[in-house]
Amino acid sequence: MSAEEKSLNFIEQIIEDDLKNGLSSDKLRFRFPPEPNGYLHIGHASAICLNFGLGIDYNAPVNLRFDDTNPSKEEQEFVDAIKKDVEWLGFKWDKECYASDYFQQLYDWAVELIKKDKAYVDSQSSEDMAIQKGTPTSPGTDSPFRTRSIEENLDLFTRMKNGEFEKGTHVLRAKISMKANNMLMRDPIIYRIMHAHHHRTGNDWCIYPMYDWAHGESDYLEQISHSFCTLEFLPHRELYDWFLNQIYDETKVRPKQREFARRNLSHTVVSKRKLLQLVEEKYVTSWDDPRMSTISGMRRRGITATAIRNFANTIGIAKRTNLIDVSLLDFCIREDLNKIAPRVMAVLNPIKLVITNYPEGKEEWLTAENNPEEEVMTFREVPFSKELYIEREDFQEEAHKKFFRLTLGTEVRLKNAYIIKGESVVKDAEGNITEIHCTYDVDSKSGSGTEASNRKVKGVIHWVSIPHAVEAEVRLYDRLFTHENPDGNKEVDFKEYINPESLKVITGYVEPSLQTAKELDHFQFQRLGYFCVDKETSAEKLVFNKTVGLRDTWAKVSEQ
Repeated sequence: MSAEEKSLNFIEQIIEDDLKNGLSSDKLRFRFPPEPNGYLHIGHASAICLNFGLGIDYNAPVNLRFDDTNPSKEEQEFVDAIKKDVEWLGFKWDKECYASDYFQQLYDWAVELIKKDKAYVDSQSSEDMAIQKGTPTSPGTDSPFRTRSIEENLDLFTRMKNGEFEKGTHVLRAKISMKANNMLMRDPIIYRIMHAHHHRTGNDWCIYPMYDWAHGESDYLEQISHSFCTLEFLPHRELYDWFLNQIYDETKVRPKQREFARRNLSHTVVSKRKLLQLVEEKYVTSWDDPRMSTISGMRRRGITATAIRNFANTIGIAKRTNLIDVSLLDFCIREDLNKIAPRVMAVLNPIKLVITNYPEGKEEWLTAENNPEEEVMTFREVPFSKELYIEREDFQEEAHKKFFRLTLGTEVRLKNAYIIKGESVVKDAEGNITEIHCTYDVDSKSGSGTEASNRKVKGVIHWVSIPHAVEAEVRLYDRLFTHENPDGNKEVDFKEYINPESLKVITGYVEPSLQTAKELDHFQFQRLGYFCVDKETSAEKLVFNKTVGLRDTWAKVSEQ
């Protein structure tokens, strides 16, 4: 790729400059380094698209490396979910790596730091260390254990590894400077004691490396050329480089850390800690609840991998954090589903409609197109009968002039079928309409070519034949939070903004072609929105999730 081929973002410009300055293109290697302590979310999706997209653009390998350095929070379940998400998004990694692959090497390098008097064992409490660290405007003070001999440090570190000490009694710290302007450089912790079972190494280790120590060294071991992180890691870059300086061999590629801004999404939270809170406190059903900002939740809701990739490409890469309106994601979802989702008929708020002049017991199978966006048009057959369900909102007994659906004395077309005219209604004892009676124009059948079939009427409504209708559970999802930035005010608990209307479960009726629909099949319920089949569907019970409406109604609601 060259600058002449397209406009480069600043990340691509960094790579191009490095190539011009002598880095061989066959030395390019990228990585995506998730911690397996939760499910990936929409923010991770952008990072995945960035790193794997660079791999595609530059024909360079990309590693999937799990930062599994904290066994108290990490599980194999999360590893499996992450791999599934990356694959589902359409990307393939070159090597599957784990920080735990390098535990022995990281330990050996730490021993070398001690031997060079560049690391020491500190036996203070974490509270004392925090006090001695100073503030951004005042220097820290040296630990009383900073002058321990190399021999004592080696002995203590070995015994830490062997499990002789309780958690919190000792840590290994780099010996840099307690007066550094960057507080991360004030003798950072390299290792801490943890007696915890690791999902890959079992109980082999009683000490575990800190992220800053494992990150850059893992990049180096894998010969990653460019290590891209979000902006909160900018202050860590100095430490990243300091650690590399201790082990770097000039014959090898030296990884370069560079940072880009998070692209936060409105009406969501993406903190794994807060997502876990939503799951544990039962605000949602699971990590893959369709209201969650997790990739698995979005997949279950019916959002496609293509839509997420297009969204990531649309928002691009920036140097400044900003809030992206979720309506842009909705647009990307609609744009993709419009191309691929078959059009079907479903009625979610049904009222019975009886065609009084339609022959008793007769049924017809009418032809309906599946998707007008298809290059090669395909069709299906839908059953029609005397009794139908239509949407309650599609009828008004007395309507204003701009109501172009069914009223008494007016005509509408039933989609793919006939023109009908409202004649009368049946009401219960409370005055609620229970049935609509109408007549149909027998010569107005869609596609028949008759003069009556070409007659123009102002409204077209969808329907489902009652004798053939298939009952379905329909889950109507809305945004989980009412506030555009629920995490923005640290004085307010983000859960206070949870939308009580984020899920409504109703019973609807769908055309019989959906009887065989499978998990994650996408459909456009005509005039209603896009829906997909939930994983809880079965032969006895169809379950659909609403993915997104046909248009953005939230903006209108917000303006009222």
